[in-house]
Amino acid sequence: MSSAALPKHIHSTGDLPKVAWAKGSYVYDASGKQYIDGSGGPAVYCIGHSNTDVNDAIKHQLDRIAHGYRYNFSSDALEELTDIIRRRCGGTLNHMVYVTGGSEAVESCLKLALQYHAARGEMSRRRFIARERSWHGNTLGALSVSGFLERKRAFEGSLLEVSRLSPANVYRPVAGATAETAGEACAKELEAEILRLGPEKVCAFIFEPVVGAAGGCVPAPPGYARRVREICDRYGVLLISDEVMCGAGRTGSWRALERDGIEPDIMSVAKGLAAGYLPLGAAIYTDRVADAIHGLHGAPMTGHTFTGHTACCAAGVAVQKIVERDRLVERVAAMEQPFRTMLAEATRDIAAVGDIRGRGFFQAIELVADRDSKKPFDGERKLFMKVRQQAFDNGLICYPVGGNVDGINGDVVILAPPYNVTEAELTEIVDKTSTSIRQVLKAEGLG
Repeated sequence: MSSAALPKHIHSTGDLPKVAWAKGSYVYDASGKQYIDGSGGPAVYCIGHSNTDVNDAIKHQLDRIAHGYRYNFSSDALEELTDIIRRRCGGTLNHMVYVTGGSEAVESCLKLALQYHAARGEMSRRRFIARERSWHGNTLGALSVSGFLERKRAFEGSLLEVSRLSPANVYRPVAGATAETAGEACAKELEAEILRLGPEKVCAFIFEPVVGAAGGCVPAPPGYARRVREICDRYGVLLISDEVMCGAGRTGSWRALERDGIEPDIMSVAKGLAAGYLPLGAAIYTDRVADAIHGLHGAPMTGHTFTGHTACCAAGVAVQKIVERDRLVERVAAMEQPFRTMLAEATRDIAAVGDIRGRGFFQAIELVADRDSKKPFDGERKLFMKVRQQAFDNGLICYPVGGNVDGINGDVVILAPPYNVTEAELTEIVDKTSTSIRQVLKAEGLG
């Protein structure tokens, strides 16, 4: 079915083509083959590739100084980016720890939560609560709170003990719930687990407002976020919003939880912050959290050699200025429904398409063996990997993931195009996605 050999594992990096250059929504390998970047890599390249304004800003910063160590100096780039993030977040999310990626950002969020309770003299609050079918990162703390079997199995035994709740998924509601009651049912699970453990032992609840890799663009059910906010407040538990993948405008608002009408205590952001031009992430926290930490300890006890890296912050400033200048978050919000409609129309005749879901330019197609029962295809088929390879052969970069149903079975194709993608490019992405899915299903004797 595919001219290239299928990788043996999702993490395989052998026998890959060599990237040569890119511009806008297109990437070219060393042989000259063109690929349209339908997922922004792993939902990173939100303004496309080789933007001259961003490249010039980075070069200008490098000509002055690449990196002034954060614990010796502040910088114009860091302070300007801080002002931008404060304005885009709104509310009381006024404090940041800058890092160089999403896993570090989540790790910092976990440490901030622990430090907050320590500063308040509540050292018993050490337990994190998270959800199955979630992905928070590759460092050991972030991996501990993740619910992604394939990426965790090799490290079991060295991870934190974490309470795990059901996924909050309208398409696949928990037992006894419907699409309409899924949010409330999952919120009650959180409260029940806090009470089972004892509130005095619980540090924080962490969740993705729109689940990315582990679930495939699964938005929080209506009312769910407000209910978990109320429950966390009731029991003194911090609420951590992991927006590494779904934040920074990807879902049509700068903060993903804006659309759910709540503010978290701590949040992570990364991928879209500097759009892949340089590595950058941040753990952002509220005045309330800052008052406790700064009041006793003076500052967060988390940081790295490259915390607040000057050139990375300059890249973030340049990217965020373009996003604001060109009203790209507003464009993503306006294009959400047309994009999903395009996907629905292009795949209408594919019986294996069970669900199309997401927010903004973070949309996914879930493939099922039976639409009525929502039964997934057998995980051993690795359909998601075959779609990824077929799409790649067809000149499309997409982001298929597997195991979204139970950690083993389930196939989803994520699309996360640049915020400034043209309508013609969006059409090309949709057409190549539907074609690739059809080709794989036909080759497998499934359609």
